[in-house]
Parts: sequence; structure tokens; C-alpha cells
Amino acid sequence: MPSSAPEVKPLGELLTIGELARRTGVAASALRYYEEVGLLPAPARVSGQRRYPESAVTIVAVIRLHSDAGFTLAEQRALMAPGDDAPDWRELAQRKLVELDEQIACAQAAREAISHGLRCPRRDAAQRPDFHAICPDFQARITTRRAGQPASQSRRTSTSPGPR
Repeated sequence: MPSSAPEVKPLGELLTIGELARRTGVAASALRYYEEVGLLPAPARVSGQRRYPESAVTIVAVIRLHSDAGFTLAEQRALMAPGDDAPDWRELAQRKLVELDEQIACAQAAREAISHGLRCPRRDAAQRPDFHAICPDFQARITTRRAGQPASQSRRTSTSPGPR
């Protein structure tokens, strides 16, 4: 019975692009693009075919991990740049955390709006003249969006008595 464990090449043996693609779950075209933009070092060629060292599996795993965290390929190139010319990776990571916090706030606001809609006893509440009395929370959300503020601000707007 064949094993489902990934095949490990003996130390020093090189991987074809197809083998690297299979081992990493990344399309060969994406691997060529990573190479083109400088994320994946240009491999050796054997009879015109790319041959990657085993370390390329780890590099592709790092690229995928950075992508999962939301880093663009350009940001990843900066993160992975060697030497003194490389930007401070901590600064890039801090900026990404701010972006992620904003995305999380927007997603939470969307979730709260949908949850509120599911709890609301009146589907037509927005068309009623006494809408403010029936649904003050939803009215606050609409007021926030009409003012051009992000949906994530509506919760603070509707629950915070102080200045914004």
C-alpha cells in the first residue's frame, strides 16, 4: 500500500518544478511567478529544466504563511530582503496588524448588522414613520453610514455617549 507521507528526496537531490508544486500545493505557474518577482531564488537548470534545492519547500511555505497573514507579494519581498537595505520587518508587521484590526472591526460590524437583522421582529421597520422608536440601533447604523463613516464606527456611535 503506497504511503500518503510526502516523498523526501535524499540530501543534495534537486526537485523539479512539478515536484516542488506537488510538495507545496502551489501551482507551477505561481512558483515561476515567485521566481520572477524575486521571492523564490532562481534555481539551477539541468537540461533546461528548473531544479530546486530542498530548501525551496521551506521558502514556499514561508511565502504561503505570509500570504495567509495578508502580506502582499511586494511586502513579502521586503520582509524577506537580506541585508542592511531591507526595511524594518517590525514596521511592516505593525502596519499589517493595524490593517488586520481594521478588517476585523469591519467584519464584526457586518456580523452585528446581520445578527441584528435576524433578531428584528419587523422586516419593514425602515419604511415605518416610527422607525426611530422601533429600531434605534439600526437607525444609528444607518446614520453612521449616511455620514460616510465606516460601518465599524456605528457601534461606537450608537453606544458611546461622548464625542467621536
